[in-house]
Amino acid sequence: MAKAIWNGEVIAESDDTVVVEGNHYFPPEAIKREYFRESQDHTVCFWKGTASYFDVEVDGEVNQGAAWYYPEPSEAASVIKDYIAFWRGVKVEN
Repeated sequence: MAKAIWNGEVIAESDDTVVVEGNHYFPPEAIKREYFRESQDHTVCFWKGTASYFDVEVDGEVNQGAAWYYPEPSEAASVIKDYIAFWRGVKVEN
């Protein structure tokens, strides 16, 4: 079971993550939506496509852009469509 933890709170957990480039991508139903807010940020990966971001908020503290996902990934990355990965201090344990 993989868990994403930030600010002492488990914000996602799943036994069905997909690992790409060392990052665990969690299925959409695995995240605890109350901690996530859509961000206006986007980045482009040359092989996965355009990533969208979430800000993560726990106990009034906001971690901007701490989670990302690919709503319309390239065919090569289709297995992670809408799956969420983390960085910026979010710890993933498995």
